[in-house]
Amino acid sequence: MMLSLFDQFLSPALLGIPLIALAITLPWTLFPAPVSRWLNNRLISLQGWFINGFTSQLLLPLGPRGHKWALLFVSLVLYLISINMLGLLPYTYTPTTQLSLNLGLAVPLWLATVIIGMWNQPTIALGHLLPEGTPTPLIPVLIIIETISLFIRPLALGVRLTANLTAGHLLIQLIAMGAFALLPLMPLIGLTTMTVLYLLTLLEVAVAVIQAYVFVLLLSLYLQENV
Repeated sequence: MMLSLFDQFLSPALLGIPLIALAITLPWTLFPAPVSRWLNNRLISLQGWFINGFTSQLLLPLGPRGHKWALLFVSLVLYLISINMLGLLPYTYTPTTQLSLNLGLAVPLWLATVIIGMWNQPTIALGHLLPEGTPTPLIPVLIIIETISLFIRPLALGVRLTANLTAGHLLIQLIAMGAFALLPLMPLIGLTTMTVLYLLTLLEVAVAVIQAYVFVLLLSLYLQENV
């Protein structure tokens, strides 16, 4: 029986219970917890160094009002990186390949930035819909275009993360199937294909980290426009 390549993105179930809930909650149990000792171990020190560096770079263009989002942004990027990286392990499942989950993260956070802008500075927030110096005949058209682009932002956030991870997983599966098929027939070409598969896996690790960073970075840019 020939299965579809997209079956790997179906949510697995055990005894009728969807395992996507386990895949979503598992990363939180893997994070090291701080201890009361004066000197932490290498893992906690590395985690603290990463959080400090990421926070300083992310919040650099934001004002003091935007610094309140630091904890949320850091938690979100660590969570997305953990889910994306765990999904690369064999016999695992990647929840971020589901558009529903990514939109569930993108839409509320984007909506929060818009509401903050409308609440704190409604004139500036509405001014983004009409660039300064626009000719009078083009005003209705530009307002419609900017409004559409505003509402497309959360969709673009979710689709970008879903498409990149889905494409990477599909490519890995296709090359792996080709490598296993070629290895007994043409060992040299099979080994070359396996080398390509290894390099692609390293690239997918980088994509998993970069896409989580881009997701949070775009949210911070949306927040920058509204604080």
